[in-house]
Amino acid sequence: MANSVQKITLSASRDIPFNQLVLSQANVRQVKAGLSIEQLAESIAQRTLLQSLSVRAIVDGEGKETGMFEVPAGGRRFRALELLVKQKRMSKSQPVPCVIRDSGIAEDDSLAENIERADLHPLDQFRAFLKLKEKGLGEEEIAARQFVSVAVVKQRLKLAAVSPRLLELYAEGEMTLEQLMAFTVSHDHDRQQQVWAAIAAGWNKQPYYIKRMLTEGAIRADDRRALYVGVGAYEAAGGTIVRDLFEPDNGGWLQEPSLLETLAREKLEREAEAIKTEGWLWVEAALDFPYGHADGLRSLWGEATDLTADERAAREALKDEYERLQEQYAGADDLPEVVDQRLGEIETALDKLDNRPLRYDPEEIGRAGVFISLDADGSARVERGFVRPEDEVRPSDDNGDSQEPNGGAEPGGVDEPGPDRLAARSKARYRLAPQRTTTTPFARTRIDCCWSLRPSGRWPCGMRLPMSRARPFSPCCMVCACRFSIPTKVRKPV
Repeated sequence: MANSVQKITLSASRDIPFNQLVLSQANVRQVKAGLSIEQLAESIAQRTLLQSLSVRAIVDGEGKETGMFEVPAGGRRFRALELLVKQKRMSKSQPVPCVIRDSGIAEDDSLAENIERADLHPLDQFRAFLKLKEKGLGEEEIAARQFVSVAVVKQRLKLAAVSPRLLELYAEGEMTLEQLMAFTVSHDHDRQQQVWAAIAAGWNKQPYYIKRMLTEGAIRADDRRALYVGVGAYEAAGGTIVRDLFEPDNGGWLQEPSLLETLAREKLEREAEAIKTEGWLWVEAALDFPYGHADGLRSLWGEATDLTADERAAREALKDEYERLQEQYAGADDLPEVVDQRLGEIETALDKLDNRPLRYDPEEIGRAGVFISLDADGSARVERGFVRPEDEVRPSDDNGDSQEPNGGAEPGGVDEPGPDRLAARSKARYRLAPQRTTTTPFARTRIDCCWSLRPSGRWPCGMRLPMSRARPFSPCCMVCACRFSIPTKVRKPV
């Protein structure tokens, strides 16, 4: 005769008034650090109790039930219900769903309930957040109901939106969470799968490499063109931006480079038109100019305008505030964000006061021009005061007639420059650096040039150089020399 299989009988359950329940000393969870009773209480207030308590009847010395029950498994839930009663949000006689245990060991029940439960797989959590959104809940509401920040909700939804094929690989353990997070910088599922196919057989599967491949052709939001145009203007023109929600991305990646380029050029052209109203003969605008674009052009000598009384007072106030903040946080390892931002604002304001546009001779402005391009920090770089050779004033003879460009030489002949012309050419060539002498090449050179004359403390190119009239010749000086046609060959004193 075959042995019959013994059937399992589940423990009975019933509702027990809360005031008949007490926390059992058999509950194995003794360490309370990290437990959020308040959060669980709010969850119960929103959804009611989702899981019953495990209880045992309390008996007296004679083994008779007293009508009270102890709770060996479900201590957090009991404390959360107790908090709701103390807050008068729940009646102390409220019936509580309970499973009544009458066999086994209380400590064994408590231990099994805590260690046998399996945490939710992250992918299941991502998909659950997506389901809540599909059922009509907004990101803020989801965050409030799940006791997380809105940023966390955005991250979970972004992960759930990755290519289904890649999500399957992640679920199967063939991809790490960090790698999956890297794929969220692109919305294109086909591109995501192409990148994974390209790196799957390789050795480099690092998240940074995945991001680099996915953002090829895109422009970072801290690019000088993006800073100049502004992300708001770019988006208003129909541009899209992809963000990395898991790591600092400096603003993300702009997906339409051609649109950004067009917007930057148009804004530069508008600024060029505004500058031309100052009376300049020409204004050239470009994102970049080739190196040496000002070679062969004469640079006008400008004078800085004096600060008004109000501007001087404002400058002193800014300097005092800057020094006060520096002294206050001199010993700090890290500046507070607000303080760091304020210091940057003060530096910008002081720079504008110290480096204002120069004042030029109106007659010279009428024959000179301006270059406007983009600087490395995303601001417009305006270089004023360049005269082309063809726009120079021609010397006149005694009758007031202008001489020919070749100096009156016969056609096909050679123009032999006279002493006056040589002197004029030499004077123009050494206008920016009239004195520069040395005893040996590139050793203890003396430069008496625009540095000692410009109140702004900058070279004509705008470069700030911490040097005095007696400082030796430096590579930075040579850059300015090339740019402004200052001869770089060292001359020995006559």
